[in-house]
Amino acid sequence: MNIQPLADRVLIKPTPAEEVTMAGIIIPDSAKEKPLKGEVLATGRGTKDEEMVLQAGDSVLYGKYAGTEVELEGEKYLIMRQSDVLAVIK
Repeated sequence: MNIQPLADRVLIKPTPAEEVTMAGIIIPDSAKEKPLKGEVLATGRGTKDEEMVLQAGDSVLYGKYAGTEVELEGEKYLIMRQSDVLAVIK
């Protein structure tokens, strides 16, 4: 991976949306719930005002509309500020 977030930003790989089917009905991608958890792949160094507390490998929860979606080599990722992450899953 050649993406290195800057300052207080983190790179997150969202967990795949769960496919729920009922009685043979297939739910299209546009109707699936956006995942709200993922794994931190890379972090910036923080800023002088905000220390970086997240680290690569952390499983996190984030806000529904948090971050900017980027696509690289066919994979979707999110880049967001550390402050947009709501919690670390232990």
